[in-house]
Amino acid sequence: MNRTTATAAAVAFAAASVFPAFAETNALDGRSFEGVFIQKGKTAGDADTLSFSNGRFRSSACDRYGYSDAAYRTASAGDSTRFEAVTESPKYGRLVWHGEIRGNKLDATATMVRDGSSNVENWVVAGEKN
Repeated sequence: MNRTTATAAAVAFAAASVFPAFAETNALDGRSFEGVFIQKGKTAGDADTLSFSNGRFRSSACDRYGYSDAAYRTASAGDSTRFEAVTESPKYGRLVWHGEIRGNKLDATATMVRDGSSNVENWVVAGEKN
């Protein structure tokens, strides 16, 4: 095993030991976050509201591209909750979401996965709506 692989494995093991396994849950239901959806490397993006309701996750910035809402899963440790979801668009493929909520701040990545195209990483930074 080379050094990079060993380091990646150690980081993955450490993260797994801090957070329990992801599970389908309604832990974030009723919460919503306003922020910006921005493609990695860009300096401007789209206003976005990320919401959790009835065990489903939705990004308002992705509505106009035909992305659906999706079931979400969470894992919590201390004051942090991680979430993941996969939203789909018939035209644009899938967005694979990985995020973390700490207090009232949400940080997430949404990786666009399309057959025949390179993956595109997007970021969302948002604060909880009051």
